[in-house]
Amino acid sequence: MDPCNRLLLSNRAWAAERLKIHADYFTRTVATQSPQFLWIGCSDSRVPVEELTNSEPGDLFVHRNIANLVVENDTNILSVVQYAVEVLKVKEIILCGHYNCGGVKAAKNPQLSGPLGEWLQHLRDVYLLHQDEISALPDEQARWDRFVEINVAAQVSNLANTSIIRRSWEQEARPTLHGWVYDLSDGLLQDLGISVTSAD
Repeated sequence: MDPCNRLLLSNRAWAAERLKIHADYFTRTVATQSPQFLWIGCSDSRVPVEELTNSEPGDLFVHRNIANLVVENDTNILSVVQYAVEVLKVKEIILCGHYNCGGVKAAKNPQLSGPLGEWLQHLRDVYLLHQDEISALPDEQARWDRFVEINVAAQVSNLANTSIIRRSWEQEARPTLHGWVYDLSDGLLQDLGISVTSAD
């Protein structure tokens, strides 16, 4: 079977299954959305956000990019953050990385060029700031894992420094920013203990 047709058939089966559970499963969210969370994560195909959080349509407003970066001149992510904060009035923003992230590993390749090379330069800068700490770890997997965690912390900091978040904190004392990481090997999310509020 053609792979695209398989996806379309899977979609029909999924929709039919949802309607068996709740007859209004789709119609209840047509007119409006009011998610509590903005999720900023990696584009990795192994990180199905709604599935791994057991969320329903309307629960999460989601933005994904390679290596879950928050870049100050990226109008794509900034427009998502602005919409989530100013229009949807989200109360929480979760920035979630994941272990064994291909983007994090690729960032150490200086030969990458084009849009991907430019994008990952932001991650290379994070690595250079923390190179001594990362390099001091005993094995390669531990170094990759720590780089993932450091990147999450750096991106939460970048997010906290945007004018959108600063303005919302001044006016409404929300949202709270969180740093999490997802482990591909066991399917579990881990709170890194990073929580930033307007009071910080």
